[in-house]
Amino acid sequence: MALLQRINAAARDKVFSLQEAFVLAWNAFRFIFARPFYGQDVIQQMDAIGVQSLGIVVLTGFFTGMVLALQSAVQMQRFGATAYVGSLVTASMIRELGPVLAGLMVAGRVGSGIAAQIGSMRVTEQIDALNVMGTDPIKKLVTPRLIAALLMLPALTVINDVAGIFGGNVIAKYYLQLPTSLYWATVWDQISTGGFVLHFIPNDFVHGLVKPFVFGGIISLTACHFGLRTTGGTEGVGVATTRTVVTASILILVTDYFITQALLALLPA
Repeated sequence: MALLQRINAAARDKVFSLQEAFVLAWNAFRFIFARPFYGQDVIQQMDAIGVQSLGIVVLTGFFTGMVLALQSAVQMQRFGATAYVGSLVTASMIRELGPVLAGLMVAGRVGSGIAAQIGSMRVTEQIDALNVMGTDPIKKLVTPRLIAALLMLPALTVINDVAGIFGGNVIAKYYLQLPTSLYWATVWDQISTGGFVLHFIPNDFVHGLVKPFVFGGIISLTACHFGLRTTGGTEGVGVATTRTVVTASILILVTDYFITQALLALLPA
C-alpha cells in the first residue's frame, strides 16, 4: 500500500511538473511582447549564451568535420569517390551534426549555468524578493534568457557548421591530397543542388536553422523550469543542474528526429 502511494505521488509530481513547464513556456513567450522590456538583460544573456560559448562550439565543429571527413574517406576510397568528401561533410554538418552538436554543447555549458543561477536565487529567496517588489520572475529571469537562446543558438550553429566544413577541408587537402578548389566546389554543389525555398534559400539552410531555433527554446526553458523548481538548498541546486543537462539533451535528440521527419516531408533532400 505504501509503495502504491509513493508511485501515485511520484506520478502526480511528474504531471504537475509537466504542467508547470507548459505554463512557464507560454508565459515566457507571451512576455516577449509585453512591457517592460529588459533589453540590458537580453544583451547580457546573449553574451553569456553566445559569445562565451564560441570556443567550445568552434572546437567541437572543427574536429567533428575532421573526423567525419577522415571516416567517410575510408569508405569512399573503395568506390573511388573521395572527391565528393566535401559534399558529404557539408550535408552532414549543416543538416544534422551542426545543430545537434551545438545544441548539446550549449545545453551542457549554458543550460547547467542557468539552472544553477536561478536555483541559487530560489533557495536564497531572491525570487521571493522579486515578487515582493512587484517584479514578475518569469518576465525578469526567464524571458531574457529565452530571447537570447533563440537568437544565439542559430548563430552558434552556423559557426559550428563553418568550422566543421573547414575541418573537413584540412583532411581533404593534407590526408586525401585533394585540391582545395575541388573540395569547395563539391561543398557549393551540395548546397546548390539540394533545392531552394522561395528560389533563393537553400533547403539545407532551412534544415540547419529551424532545428537550433527549437533547441534554443528547449535549453532555456528546461533550465529555467528546473531552476525555479529547486528545493533543498545547495544540494537541490546540484540536482536541478543535473536534471537540466540530462532532460535538455534527451529532448534535443528526440525533437531532432521529429523535426527531421517533418522537414524531409516538406522539403525533400
